[in-house]
Amino acid sequence: MWTILLCPIVGIIGEDANYFIFIYWQSTEVKEPIIKPLGELDSESIQKLLPEIPLWVKNPDYDRVDWLNRFVGELWPYLNKAICKIIKETTKPMFDEYSAKYKIDSVEFECLTFGNLPPTLHGIKAYDTQESEIILEPVLKWAGNPNILVRVKAYGIQATVQLVDLQVSAIARVTLKPLVPIFPCFSKIVVSLMEKPHVDFGLKLVEGDLMAIPGLYGFVQDIIKDQVANLYLWPKYLEVPILDDSRMAIKKPVGMLKVTIVNCKNLRKADLMGKSDPYVKMSLGEGTLSKKTQKKMSTLNLEWNETHSLLVQDPSSQALELQVYDWEKVPSHDLLGVQMIQLSSLTPDDWQIHTLNLRKNRVRKGLLVAVKKGVQGTPLWS
Repeated sequence: MWTILLCPIVGIIGEDANYFIFIYWQSTEVKEPIIKPLGELDSESIQKLLPEIPLWVKNPDYDRVDWLNRFVGELWPYLNKAICKIIKETTKPMFDEYSAKYKIDSVEFECLTFGNLPPTLHGIKAYDTQESEIILEPVLKWAGNPNILVRVKAYGIQATVQLVDLQVSAIARVTLKPLVPIFPCFSKIVVSLMEKPHVDFGLKLVEGDLMAIPGLYGFVQDIIKDQVANLYLWPKYLEVPILDDSRMAIKKPVGMLKVTIVNCKNLRKADLMGKSDPYVKMSLGEGTLSKKTQKKMSTLNLEWNETHSLLVQDPSSQALELQVYDWEKVPSHDLLGVQMIQLSSLTPDDWQIHTLNLRKNRVRKGLLVAVKKGVQGTPLWS
């Protein structure tokens, strides 16, 4: 009888004692974190913190891009779906190839999502280049919560592998080239990794952690790093076409036009002393490479006899534009006159002499030009 009564009492006292110990007993192992200004830390502590400091703090060449991270964060739910769709379409032929090679019935994604945590850019470096390209170097870090399930079926047995706790850190070089006058103004994206990426993840099979197998975690990590490096580590690259060849074909050079600026007479007086310092600028339209003659000082009648070559993209629509300027140190050069010659009006493989009237406010005669056009369709016009 006493035993029956004492058991509940002892149980209640034990629960109260445990609650009291949990609430009021302060663990001696827990220490308050020490917070110091960065200037008061010693060199060893700063070295430990350096890997966590964004590159835009350590390196002035990298720009802070919080605005871009906010943009990616807002867009991530849609980017996530779009990226997963591309991955499924890209990997399906690979899965089919492996299935046929290793006698596997099927390999497919049971679930594929990268979660709701977007990647973060810790800085972007832009390079100055003289080529027709834009080079960016973003630093990417991502600790995501993906749910990636791959179902493998072979010999009547089905297994599902789950990838979890994915962490990626990489420095990439993104090149947009060549720059073209067609939206989005570059024809392809070229991506290279500047160093081996850091990749950390977990693999689960039938509710078990495969990465807990001794030695397997480091082995898989090394394989992934080496394989990614073999594919995309600079100078190797991944190329993503943006504009198809049919849209770019009309922009490829189909020939060359030779232009000789012979002489010029009776130019307009642009200087206070009654003279001009003329030179001729020639091009085949906006967005094309232009050429210039040498400037001639203090003259209205002059000889050049200079020959220049211009790349032709579309002989049926392009025109040779000639602009005569008066050279000035400041603020800008003064336009003396302009004239144009349609390429379609020229005879192939034949030098033609044109005496052009320069037009600006009123007509002035006197620019002598020799032009030679090659045959359309030949690799280079002569």
